[in-house]
Amino acid sequence: MVKENLLTGGSIFVEKRNHCVIYPANGSMVAQSVERRNKNWFVQTKIPSDLIVQIKDKSFHLHKLSMVSRSGYVSRLVFHRNGDNITTIQIDAIPGGANIFELIVKFCYGLKIKATASNVAPLYCAAHFLEMHDDLQPGNLISKTEAFLSYVILSSWKDTFRILKSCESVSSWSKDLHIVKRCSEAISWKACSETSTSSIEDNEVLVNVMTDDTTKLNVKKLSGNWFFKDVASLRIDHFIEVITSIKKRNIKPELIGSCIAHWTKKWISQITVSKQKSKDQELSIQLHRVTTECLIRVLPVEENSVPCNFLLHLFKIGLIMNIDPRLQDQLKTRVAFLLESCSTKDLLVRNSTTLFDVDIVVQVVEAYVSLASNKPNSKMSVVGRLVDDYLALVSRDENLVARCFYSLVNALPKEARSCDDNLYRSIDMYLKEHPDLTEEERSSICRKLEYHKLSQEARTHAMKNDRLPDNIRTQFILVEQINMTRLLTSAGSSYQRTKSQTIMKVSKGVGKSWMNSSQNEMEMMKQEVEMLNAQVGELKQCRMELQRQTKKSVFC
Repeated sequence: MVKENLLTGGSIFVEKRNHCVIYPANGSMVAQSVERRNKNWFVQTKIPSDLIVQIKDKSFHLHKLSMVSRSGYVSRLVFHRNGDNITTIQIDAIPGGANIFELIVKFCYGLKIKATASNVAPLYCAAHFLEMHDDLQPGNLISKTEAFLSYVILSSWKDTFRILKSCESVSSWSKDLHIVKRCSEAISWKACSETSTSSIEDNEVLVNVMTDDTTKLNVKKLSGNWFFKDVASLRIDHFIEVITSIKKRNIKPELIGSCIAHWTKKWISQITVSKQKSKDQELSIQLHRVTTECLIRVLPVEENSVPCNFLLHLFKIGLIMNIDPRLQDQLKTRVAFLLESCSTKDLLVRNSTTLFDVDIVVQVVEAYVSLASNKPNSKMSVVGRLVDDYLALVSRDENLVARCFYSLVNALPKEARSCDDNLYRSIDMYLKEHPDLTEEERSSICRKLEYHKLSQEARTHAMKNDRLPDNIRTQFILVEQINMTRLLTSAGSSYQRTKSQTIMKVSKGVGKSWMNSSQNEMEMMKQEVEMLNAQVGELKQCRMELQRQTKKSVFC
């Protein structure tokens, strides 16, 4: 058992790391005990009570002399009502309420009280509220609770979190008295230390936690995320205080970003908002909105300090919570800058109606295109490949509506893709998984495909693909015929393939015989051209009919 003597009067016996017994100095009146009867407390003495302290619906039957000698606040209230035999005062605002005031009453009557990590903060705040300073009586409650509070904060990792938890009920007082700040600084110091400890036991003592130059702490041997679980247990305002304190020290910004992501995953990652909201839901949404805005503001600003996937999740939460539009744009822009270096997996954000949330990816891609237009060294082709890979993944989602898929396909400009093979495969997969699409929807989705950006293999497949809309296939076949005619001409053929003959190939459906462009096939085609010269009349009719169909398909 450790004994600590204070300046004068009374003593503190620290029985364990997380609690102690406070013995007050001899007061003006010593009671045998304090008894509770329902909502009334009575001090067992030989002198009748002359003071009633009411805390909401609870009453304490006390003595003026004992309370006035310890509390400046009670002293003013009592003497303000001077002349009454039994004085009644109301102090509903006391931190900690009736339970903490019971401990204070015992202290004022010379009884020992047990202070723990869970009650020392409210006890300290209540002592300040009641103005229990040493100038009234040496060894008063403020100095005693201050001594134990400092000892606990500096000696135990787990108890520091217990103190912060107890501060939730006395939030404004604990902030004004710097309890939260002191706890946050102790936590941040340990989180930034060089120890390789993977966990902290309840009774472990942290020595030398205050240094003269804490800004030069070396954290190269930082053990990692061992402190995430404990920090994630904090309420948002205390969490922000801890993160703010950690950011002032020399710790990797990536670790701070991961810690914020860990807290967010625990507390606000599964938010849903119904159309019809009750008053409680409205308050909950407002709380989550403020929480989300606080998290965004405290994010480290260093490049790659926060994972792209977490930023996307936070962006989605911000949209759901309808946060400040400036913070929404800030997040969207930050994710957009990361697109050039992220992977498909980073873009996967779960959704309630579809497998993944495509809409937020569309917004981010559109933001990137806008930014890239003013950035000469942008890697648009890299983002193009990323989007096509993402399209291939989400195309299998049977709940993904055509509008979302179309928006993502068209979010990038034409120059973002040098080859449309991946885009074609994604579109084909989407059409396969969604056979009930209208012709108009299929045409809209396929409109971005460009014939000259497809490989020969992809072209061949596209012209045979029944899932593609008719107008797209017709265009591809016509362009293929024209290109083949040019190829024959450039090869020095003595036969010139006319436009009429090209169109007739479409009508006869024999174009597949030369699709591979080999030399043997070209020789066969020359012979076919000679045979077709006799059918010019029939060819003209076919040409006119196909031209009408082509014009109609182009303007669909």
